[in-house]
Amino acid sequence: MAITGTIHRAGSLKQTNKSHKHGHHRSKRSIDSENKGRVPVKVSTKANNRVMKREERRLQAIQLRKNKRDEAIDKKRKLGGLSKSSPFLTCFISLNDLIDIDTAVTIIESSEEDAIVDKSNSFITYFKSLRLKQRFSFVKSKCSIGYEMKALDYLKVCDSTVLLLSAATEDILDKWGEKFLNLAIAQGIPTPIITLMDLESIPPKKRTQVKNDIQKKMNMYFPDEKLMLLDKTSDGLNMLRRIGAQKRKILHNKNNRAHMYAEKVEHSENTLKVTGYLRGIPLSINGLVYIPELGTFQMSQIDSAIDPMARSDESDGSSLQVIARSTPALQMSLISENVPDEMDAEQTFPTDAEIAQSMNENKEKKLYKRIPKGMSEYQACWVPDIEEIDDEEYSEASDDDDDSKSFMSCDSNDSLPKRSIEENMEDESENEYEDVATESESAVNKEQKYDDQMDMYEEFETQEKLKAQRTDATFPDEIDTPLDVPARVRFQKYRGLESFRTSPWDPKENLPYDYARIFQFKDFDRIKRKIVKEAANADADVMPGMYVTIHISNVSKEAWEKYATVRGTENVILYGLLAHENKMSLLNVVLKRSPSSTIPIKSKERLIIQCGFRRFIVNPIFSQHTNGNKHKFERFFQPNTTVVASFFAPIQFPPAPVLCLRENPNGSLSLIASGSLLSCNPDRITLKRVVLSGHPFKIHRRTATIRFMFHNKDDINYFKPCKLRTKCGRIGHIKESLGTHGHMKCVFDGQLKSFDTIFLHLYKRVFPKWKYEEYTKGAFYKTNVNSSNEDEKME
Repeated sequence: MAITGTIHRAGSLKQTNKSHKHGHHRSKRSIDSENKGRVPVKVSTKANNRVMKREERRLQAIQLRKNKRDEAIDKKRKLGGLSKSSPFLTCFISLNDLIDIDTAVTIIESSEEDAIVDKSNSFITYFKSLRLKQRFSFVKSKCSIGYEMKALDYLKVCDSTVLLLSAATEDILDKWGEKFLNLAIAQGIPTPIITLMDLESIPPKKRTQVKNDIQKKMNMYFPDEKLMLLDKTSDGLNMLRRIGAQKRKILHNKNNRAHMYAEKVEHSENTLKVTGYLRGIPLSINGLVYIPELGTFQMSQIDSAIDPMARSDESDGSSLQVIARSTPALQMSLISENVPDEMDAEQTFPTDAEIAQSMNENKEKKLYKRIPKGMSEYQACWVPDIEEIDDEEYSEASDDDDDSKSFMSCDSNDSLPKRSIEENMEDESENEYEDVATESESAVNKEQKYDDQMDMYEEFETQEKLKAQRTDATFPDEIDTPLDVPARVRFQKYRGLESFRTSPWDPKENLPYDYARIFQFKDFDRIKRKIVKEAANADADVMPGMYVTIHISNVSKEAWEKYATVRGTENVILYGLLAHENKMSLLNVVLKRSPSSTIPIKSKERLIIQCGFRRFIVNPIFSQHTNGNKHKFERFFQPNTTVVASFFAPIQFPPAPVLCLRENPNGSLSLIASGSLLSCNPDRITLKRVVLSGHPFKIHRRTATIRFMFHNKDDINYFKPCKLRTKCGRIGHIKESLGTHGHMKCVFDGQLKSFDTIFLHLYKRVFPKWKYEEYTKGAFYKTNVNSSNEDEKME
């Protein structure tokens, strides 16, 4: 008798046969089942969506191609013509100190007999080729340590760059040449031309091999560029043809703004007169102009000037005349910071500053001793060189997560006097080498001279930084729970997150006072596209290619003399700012660490940033370059990594190259990282993470007893809502505390392993410091006279 009430159900191993291949045809029923009731969008009239025939598509493609070709030819004709256009500004840079730049320029000047050469200006050479019907301007950059910034400034405004190499030198690139190429490639080289000289000095049989070896080495920097020879006058003519006819490399940061290489500069009555060819886009008289290392200014008027390369019949009619005068009511304001209203959003309860001030007045000053971990108070009394700090300094040190040292309270004020590192080293050396025979006087003097040049404090700081960097790389964000301060007090500014990716965090919450001083766009990308497009198509007073004199107002005599003393007047460069580019905001730039840089770089460290046409000193904070609305704070800029640096600086519209530099004691600059401008978004949330670790003491299935994460019962109850994670991927939460010494019972989603480690992640938002400062040579690093003289002797 069959059993009733049971139904056979197919299992996971049930055989499934292939469906019938019915071709590409689909029935109306299958189409309706796939659409599930969705109705397609109605097609517009047949006239508007008429499909073009083959012949019509061919004619349309021909017309589009012709329009693009005509636009490119028209743009090329506007450059370097014999009239009504700016000449080709070409910069000559040697990549070896033994190469003479004047020889290369002389060869080019002698390439055409009928050419007109004007050397009346000391730092620029005008060359008019009647054969090619083009005009050229040649500038030469000094090639030595300490002049990297001047050479980089030339590349920001030049049309072509001639990089000179010599076949007669042992090293194709010297130390300066390699360093400059790395800086220039990171910034962007405008249309490079690699030129080889002195090949005639090589025996004829070896010339091909030498040229191929140099070409192979330069392919590491410029894979698509071929070597050009420059030894004869015919080579000079080929060089002129290439400069005038080659395809230009587009640098958007330069092409999107009006810029000028000043050929004449005069200062009188707080007015700076800058004369030269305007390049880029049109310049408005009511806009602002920026001169690197000098500042941002307004213009009073613009005059036409006599073109030094104009023909004789044109120079008579181009007399000096005023092109435009500024209108005070329409001029852009020089105000760069917002003035917040302190009475806005007035509250009746006291502020944090008032509470902290009252607490400092009422509490007694308590001292702490900085001693190694595990040392008792009795042992600490016998340890010399103990540093005493008060409560305020202790709280700042704790906030920076410097948990490599422990602190113990000290009731007595009797402490040993502080001693410098040099004194300790001298005492140790005297005790250790008291009975050793002395060496010769010359060796002792040599060692003493070397020791005098060494900065022991800097050596000690670098060693501590290296230790902290290695610790952060090995144990990221992990710190020890303090013994003398409750965890709920030490980490009261932190909070736990259910999910770092999806948990909400209000970007306008608890902003510092500095955020009231900056400006922010509602839609930065849309405003950027609108401003750049309007500036390029504006019907302004001065058009590109005109030779004009710009009167810059309110330039004090003291500021100009200081600028001329430090930088000189031979390469003054002027930029026309776009709208809002004088306002302060928070800039986010993407930086990739340079392979040659190995020094430890800590967040909020003083660095030199070159962002586009600006160069300044800031203290950036680093964060991970990830998607999402929250980004993890990085304590160190680790080698071979990419981070986002955030700092307060004037607004600048991307794209813009970014260089991160450090200034050496001898005045030279070293490249730390390079990248590009990401955005000007103050709402970018950077979260600093601390990780408290614990270890399993007893494990029973999914329940475990954890210790060493906290040291009292109140801390366990305070952090009970936070989620726990383990190194092996388990997730859990705190159930209850056991005893009063920090043991706690936790429940996880799986059984723990005995070697697993339990983590508690806490987060708080961090902000950059307001430390913006215009960069000038020598402002970053100051040394005494003796050390600077020694550096000059070593060079």
